[in-house]
Amino acid sequence: MKFVTGEGKKLTTYQQIAEGGRNNPVTVHGAVHALRDMGGLAFLTLRMARGAVQCVCAQGTLPEGLCEECSVELSGTVRDEARAPGGFEIAVETLTVLSRPAEPMPVSLGKRRLELNLDTELALRPAVLRHLRERAVFKIQEGLVRAFRDYLAEEGFTEVHTPKIVHAGAEGGSNIFKLDYFGKKAYLAQSPQFYKQTMVGVFERVFEVGPVFRAEKHATPRHLNEYTGLDFEMGFIDSFYDVVEMEAGYLRRAMGLLAEEYAGELELLDVELPGADKIPCLRFDDAKRLAAEKYGYKIRDPYDLEPEEEIRIGQYAKEEFGSDFVFVTHYPSKKRPFYAMDDPEDPRYTLSFDLLFRGMEVTTGGQRIHDCARQTAKMEERGMDPAEFESYLMIHKHGMPPHGGLGIGLERLTMKLCGLDNVRYASLFPRDRSRLEP
Repeated sequence: MKFVTGEGKKLTTYQQIAEGGRNNPVTVHGAVHALRDMGGLAFLTLRMARGAVQCVCAQGTLPEGLCEECSVELSGTVRDEARAPGGFEIAVETLTVLSRPAEPMPVSLGKRRLELNLDTELALRPAVLRHLRERAVFKIQEGLVRAFRDYLAEEGFTEVHTPKIVHAGAEGGSNIFKLDYFGKKAYLAQSPQFYKQTMVGVFERVFEVGPVFRAEKHATPRHLNEYTGLDFEMGFIDSFYDVVEMEAGYLRRAMGLLAEEYAGELELLDVELPGADKIPCLRFDDAKRLAAEKYGYKIRDPYDLEPEEEIRIGQYAKEEFGSDFVFVTHYPSKKRPFYAMDDPEDPRYTLSFDLLFRGMEVTTGGQRIHDCARQTAKMEERGMDPAEFESYLMIHKHGMPPHGGLGIGLERLTMKLCGLDNVRYASLFPRDRSRLEP
């Protein structure tokens, strides 16, 4: 009979090597990222779960046939070496091969940059994600999610997990994937909107990290058909600015966490963290006008922001306020979903907002309608049948506090933070109109 205790074999991690003293014996495992045989001496770059370590192997230490992407376990002594990445290396004493690749890599991972075109890179995604710069993007993305969860938990939010197969679309329109659900009409969720509003009546403050599906026939650098949403909803708000403040607090936490714990990845990607201590807020109509006046162009669509306008408004915020972020508030009602609360001072506009980051919308949010009669009336005004939304309207019928929330596109946030030129680089295995593999 064997019992396990959760205290089994634990090898030395990259962090322990980087932070620990020198001249200490270590046993580590990883993949051979690069290998240079200099005759009597070999330099091996060991790719570990976090970071890569230069290892020096004396003649006779390397097993026959060792090659890149072999999985190995090695023991040796850590010593200072200013020329090595991180300022240290491991002098290898023993090395054991745990597995060998059946074929060589299709690309060289030892290069600082892969320099592949997008289609080639995505086709080879399972292999190229091992590249140090490629995987650094997703460590930074991990930090963004960690900060989201940690910050909201501290602010009294409860994490929830809502259905992704739904009866009706939350956003309306035709950009929704249809399913045959055992003979019934169903859809992939465009957002967790209905459910997170429902859970405000249960927990008051809720958040979710989960997939979002949009059947949009776009082929742009900013659109995906499946992306990860960072969503939250909060009750008993005084105005939608409570939601704005909560996001600003999250952004401060996220940038602080990245600076403290992800410095290696930031340096590898040459990322300059934005300040999030003082974010300007501009009304939609003012933002459009001010940017058009400053940069000398005509406003073509008075009801929405075109991508070029987002770039100009972001540029305006950077030049006028020194901010990479800008909240654009009070969007026109005709361009907002049916659950958005209209501005009582001017019903042509809503108590809603977008967050632009370095010239791209990464967040949409606002205050929701909580009164049953008003919600039903707005549905009818838009030609919707309230009977099709019976389960959603149940929360309004039985009482809801003033509430609001938002959704952040994780891939877009990662893309702009890391200076990528296509959102697909910020998705592990992106889904677009033509891509279902890998």
